[in-house]
Amino acid sequence: MTNCELNKVQLGLQLPSPGVKWHKPFRILVEVAGVGGTLVVETNTFLQGVKIVSLALNVPGPVAAARLAQMGAEVVKIEPPAGDALSQIAPDWYQSIHERQQVIKLNLKSADGQDHLDKLLANADLLLTSFRPSALKKLDLDWESLHARYPRLCFVGMIGYLPPEEERTGHDLTYQADLGLLRPPEMPLSLFVDLSAAEHAVSTALALLNKFARKGEADCTWVSLHECARELAAPYRAGLTSGGGMLNGGYPLYGFYKASDGWIAVAALEQRFADRLLLELNLKHAVRSELERIFLERSAAAWDSWAIERGLPLVAVR
Repeated sequence: MTNCELNKVQLGLQLPSPGVKWHKPFRILVEVAGVGGTLVVETNTFLQGVKIVSLALNVPGPVAAARLAQMGAEVVKIEPPAGDALSQIAPDWYQSIHERQQVIKLNLKSADGQDHLDKLLANADLLLTSFRPSALKKLDLDWESLHARYPRLCFVGMIGYLPPEEERTGHDLTYQADLGLLRPPEMPLSLFVDLSAAEHAVSTALALLNKFARKGEADCTWVSLHECARELAAPYRAGLTSGGGMLNGGYPLYGFYKASDGWIAVAALEQRFADRLLLELNLKHAVRSELERIFLERSAAAWDSWAIERGLPLVAVR
């Protein structure tokens, strides 16, 4: 795997070369509560002028690029001629993720494709990829080659495993399975590792861009999906969410209870919530059998409304 130091990036604000169009991000507003009212902040100014080229396909990379676009970065995504498989598997989600990205289809193995990519990278601040190091090397997109040609460009590469297994393949399901986060045959209800890795890629990109702005040095960083899964598994390894742990049956005020027509989730962890919940239920102690009896008296929706009125962390399971 290509060696590269971490966190050496500078914010380059060059204009794109003629004929290269950069997608203008949507205007995103965030309301921040303040003294005397609400302050409206335009989040699309945070990374205004930052240009990102993404070669990342499927879920983690495109989601990361979408986050950066929401912050104001101008993102061009390069897809192979056949497109991104996500566009066929989940077209609506694909469209949502890419609504602030300009998508261009290129054959990077052709001279024309390489020339087009070269023009984009010459004016970019960051390259985001999801290729294995060997594939990047074949395209002359390894860090040493990139840095020699584009000294102002920083690089975030998303891979499955850290060295010495950097060429090993995997997906969300295998990373979760490898780290004990699944209970077959039940499948995970979301792509937790993919989405976690996307956020890691975003924070890594911001760190590189920040250092580039301060020190004028570009650098390369790798984001491992397996390591992201390892972080997600930390509460389980610590015994917090393993069987009988405080957050897996060990504490009566954190868990599922049957309602008259479904289930509710209760998460009264803080003492003030626990005290308030017990008071409202006319209980002196958190006894599971008593809680089970009481929660069976109403529907899940009724308990949901009841909790909202009282500011308690309890919801109906949808």
